[in-house]
Amino acid sequence: MKALIKKNPDIGLWLEDIPEPTCKTNEVKIKITHTSICGTDLNIYNWNEWARKTINTPLTIGHEFCGIVSEIGPGVTHFKEGDRVSGEGHITCGNCRNCRAGKRHLCQKTLGIGVHRNGAFAEYLVIPESNVWPVHDEILSETASFFDPYGNATHAALSYKMVGEDVLITGAGPIGIMAVAICKFVGARNIVITDVNDYRLDLAKKLGASKTINVKNGLITDCYKELNILSGFDVGLEMSGNSKAFKSLLEHMYHGGRVALLGLLPESTKINWDDVIFKGLQIKGIYGREMFETWYKMTQMLRSGLNISKVLTHKIPVNDYIEAFKIIETGNCGKVVLEW
Repeated sequence: MKALIKKNPDIGLWLEDIPEPTCKTNEVKIKITHTSICGTDLNIYNWNEWARKTINTPLTIGHEFCGIVSEIGPGVTHFKEGDRVSGEGHITCGNCRNCRAGKRHLCQKTLGIGVHRNGAFAEYLVIPESNVWPVHDEILSETASFFDPYGNATHAALSYKMVGEDVLITGAGPIGIMAVAICKFVGARNIVITDVNDYRLDLAKKLGASKTINVKNGLITDCYKELNILSGFDVGLEMSGNSKAFKSLLEHMYHGGRVALLGLLPESTKINWDDVIFKGLQIKGIYGREMFETWYKMTQMLRSGLNISKVLTHKIPVNDYIEAFKIIETGNCGKVVLEW
């Protein structure tokens, strides 16, 4: 089968023919139709420091996907050939304290497809039945292919009560942009998002942001009077992975505010802890998606009218994958989907 692999420990990816995976007991084989490129995939493509210490080559990459069930292994009971599906890219042990308590997203033995084992950028993917998620008829395959980051946005945005709240989002990447739409859908009063990329800030505006701020030429406090914000924000979603953005978010939180921290911040990050302690802020680390409560919520929101389609800006045939990665590197895009 055709697959995008990290063949060698070097910059780039290779489109190669590799053996088709076999479907074993309790596993589902999926014929991939669409995959979406993640920042993790870009890191692997560029072979940065994280990739060099994490990835063992050769490896089929990719963890955002949609496809059709082509085969089921012995013991599979909830899926059949022809079903359209996506799936959770974190494969957990099932036996640790958190897994047994129904908190699989906190499993310390998690293996990521496309990172620790062969992934979805291939004509076929095999994963455990417990990781497969059905895609309803009214949801487009292109959208289902980026359920993974949409799930990140959902997990973060629904961590705290949102109705009537003023929300500050730092980082207008695809996850931050989708979080804008989710916050608006579930009843936030104002949603302000910051970044330095005008293209992505414009996308955020289209998905419902009350105010977009390019912090290179504007201040967050500039919007307070316009939006009738008196003393700061009730909920903060940090999605940039930028130290300065995180520090700024904490400065602009209202006393007793709640912060969801999804962006991967560098070890050198320093903050003013007075902003956390004296304001009594709550900070919650966000990793992945709650399995599978987040998946249920994100599916039902789409079926109830949430529209995140504008975050998808490019659909590209898989043979042109180099062009797709170049587009992502420019930053002038939302989600980029590869068609198989």
